[in-house]
Amino acid sequence: MLILTCPNCGIVADETELHAGGEAHLTRFGAGSSDDEFESYLFMRKNTRGVHFERWRHSNGCGKWFHAARCTTTLEVFGTYTAKTTQPPADLIAKIKAKRPDFEGFTK
Repeated sequence: MLILTCPNCGIVADETELHAGGEAHLTRFGAGSSDDEFESYLFMRKNTRGVHFERWRHSNGCGKWFHAARCTTTLEVFGTYTAKTTQPPADLIAKIKAKRPDFEGFTK
C-alpha cells in the first residue's frame, strides 16, 4: 500500500484516501492546438519503469492536487510536492539520485 504525505495539509494518508491522476508535468493542450498536439496530450505517456512523477488528489482530505515521486517497481515513495510546482524540487532530485544512481534526471 502506498503511503503519501499531502504537502498541502501535511496529513500522511494511504492510497485509499487519495485519487491517482496520472503522469505529472504534462504539457496540456486544448482549444487552438493542432490535432497532433492534442492527440499526444491525450494518449502519449512515458509509462516509466523506475522513478516516476505522478499527480495525486487528497480526495478524502483537503481535496487539493499534489505531485509525488515514486518507483513503479518497488513502490518506494521519494517525496511529494505541491501541484503548483512546474518541476520537481532540486532536493527531491538529489534524494532520488542518492538512492537510485541509475536515475537519469527529470525530463519534461
